[in-house]
Amino acid sequence: MTTTPTPTASSARAIDAAVGAIFVPVRDIESARDWYVQLLDYPTPPDIVFGHLAVFPLDPGSSTLVLDSRIHRESEHRSTPLFHFNAGDLAAARTHLNAMGVTEIGEVQHDQWFTFTDPDGNVLMVRQND
Repeated sequence: MTTTPTPTASSARAIDAAVGAIFVPVRDIESARDWYVQLLDYPTPPDIVFGHLAVFPLDPGSSTLVLDSRIHRESEHRSTPLFHFNAGDLAAARTHLNAMGVTEIGEVQHDQWFTFTDPDGNVLMVRQND
């Protein structure tokens, strides 16, 4: 079996081997921000910046989630997940999404993950923490 080498921190590296932010295209920045506040149990909604961005700092060591209404295109619906959220309990995650009224929730696959769709048609994933 081959393994992929893990990058090491280096001050000589031009680009860090880390993802700083994930951009999610949304139609309406205010309603999308409010939906993601509920999804992530965020204590306080982030400000809307420059009229089209809502920036969600995530858990320490994670990327930042950026909702952007300027990059949304109606014709760009994907069938694959943009990224996945981690969860300690898939059943609890599904219950939370159901309570939010999310209707497009896939079946759990391989006891490890499922997909769901946000109000803008973005396919997202929840994956069981190891």
